[in-house]
Amino acid sequence: MAAFFVLDEDLSTHTGLETRIAALIAPTLVDLGYEIVRVAVLGRDVPTVQIMADRADGSQITVDDCEQISHAVGAVLDVEDPIPGNWTLEVSSAGIDRPLTRVKDWVRFAGHLAKAEVNIPVNGRRRFSGVVLGGDEAGGRLRLDDGSEVVLPFAELRKAKLILTDALIDAAQREAGVEPEGEAETSEDVSSSAAPTGRGRQKKPGARRH
Repeated sequence: MAAFFVLDEDLSTHTGLETRIAALIAPTLVDLGYEIVRVAVLGRDVPTVQIMADRADGSQITVDDCEQISHAVGAVLDVEDPIPGNWTLEVSSAGIDRPLTRVKDWVRFAGHLAKAEVNIPVNGRRRFSGVVLGGDEAGGRLRLDDGSEVVLPFAELRKAKLILTDALIDAAQREAGVEPEGEAETSEDVSSSAAPTGRGRQKKPGARRH
């Protein structure tokens, strides 16, 4: 199972192949105007390297963006060779019900519902769901159903993800410049299209080069 980790400015506190790959590809993606949301390596015989990315300007990521990232990341991994043997590269956008992997994600999506799981119990439990209250160096903060608040240390987060709700979809549509249903004008000259809910993906076969 892939490790869950936070990708912020300092990667030195993280270990493992995913963090090494993130450190290798981050400068290239930053130069192209992208940010890493998550890196995961799945499988053994022919592992799949999954890269989840955002546009640095906050605009909607497209299939063309994923293709550009795929070519750039593939070139870096071919040269640096962090993975022995053959591998496959998969690039995707974060999607609407995206994972919360960085402090900025917890801050950006404050007020929306999320679920999370930790490696070591916090207040006697491992799984949580509630309203995102923000985040800082101490961890991500949630308000639970009973009204209590909890801080989930990033070092112990196994996974955290937004819960798909109408409010979240409306927020995503507004970010994409699309008026949510019910708010659009009714004039025949005005058309409205739903914000993308899927994830653009590009797969690139890779092979170790000698």
